[in-house]
Amino acid sequence: MEGKGDSLRILPHIHKIGLVFLLALAVVLPSVARMGEAAAAEPDIQAEAAILIDADTGRVLWSKNGEERHYPASMTKMMTCLLGIQLMPPDAKVTISQAAASTEDLPLHIARGDVLTAEELMRGMMMVSDNGAAVAIAEHIDGSAAVFAERMNEKAQEIGMQNTHFANPNGLTDPNHYSTPHDMARLAQYAMKNPVFRDFVRQKERRVTWIAPSGKTLMAENTNELLGRYEGITGVKTGWTRAAGGCLAASAERQGVHLIAVLMKAPDETTRFSDMRKILDYGFASVTLVKGPTIKEASRHVWVKDGTAARTVVRPATDIEYPLLPGEEASHVKVTYDVPAVISAPVASGQVVGRVILTYDGEEIGRVDMVADDVPEGFSLGSWLVGLFERPLSWL
Repeated sequence: MEGKGDSLRILPHIHKIGLVFLLALAVVLPSVARMGEAAAAEPDIQAEAAILIDADTGRVLWSKNGEERHYPASMTKMMTCLLGIQLMPPDAKVTISQAAASTEDLPLHIARGDVLTAEELMRGMMMVSDNGAAVAIAEHIDGSAAVFAERMNEKAQEIGMQNTHFANPNGLTDPNHYSTPHDMARLAQYAMKNPVFRDFVRQKERRVTWIAPSGKTLMAENTNELLGRYEGITGVKTGWTRAAGGCLAASAERQGVHLIAVLMKAPDETTRFSDMRKILDYGFASVTLVKGPTIKEASRHVWVKDGTAARTVVRPATDIEYPLLPGEEASHVKVTYDVPAVISAPVASGQVVGRVILTYDGEEIGRVDMVADDVPEGFSLGSWLVGLFERPLSWL
């Protein structure tokens, strides 16, 4: 009987414990569900290699064989166009040579002796992916496609493309012409900072006009089928050869989140677009943008030697914002500055002279360029003293 009485006394306590447990589940389960919603499923794509990065910091947000080498096909033209913008006046007259006119695949229908402005030729090249146009641009700048390819490789090294080698300006298949999704994303990130380049790659269609033959025009439609069909898409460049498969570099922006994604070796020309939608959808569903230092907070002074002033200000071009993935917390992010103590004049306005480095739990997740105000080369007493005491200043 004693055992039965004890059991009766215990029952109310069991009921209370059960009620507490149910209440706890009512609180916890919705939170778990919300966590599941925040962590979007990773994209299931057919392309053999791909990467997604934050366009502002370069942080890798997702990757599938992102460092794997493949043929980049016509994504190569991002570099050709970028160099063309930097090295040719937009109204420069470019004459189509026999070598350019006899290049495989000419959707612009250029012919030997045709003349177009550099701007019209580059716009047409980027929209319809004309291989001969790329050769004509290379020849106009450096006399030959081979010499221009050397320039392309120098630029690739400058912007951190460590696993890329260009053999031509258009991406036609060559064993010595290769890249990776990560390197192509670095190129797209760099190129999209140029407002002229951005304007070239965002247009869905445009009429291209010749200087000679006079009156010749062609309505060009961009090969990037996401333009006008995917919310926030801003570029960038398609690519396709039998050896390369389907390639695509894409840029998109929504509510301040700016993504760049690259995929390589998709099985066909159509799949590259459906794959890219999945990658970008994943990025926009997963990324939370966090405010970092403002321009004012991140500004630093740098000493200048051999200039008309003794120092200049370096700052990021915009307030810094950085992406976090589900489960990450802003308190784990550390901001440091890699800025030289002394630089030499001349310093051009907007010249990159340092960077903001972002780390998460000690691992680098992104960088933001620091640019300087201009300081012409010349003499000032302060700048002369900077040169005289440069070594001690660098220790400060």
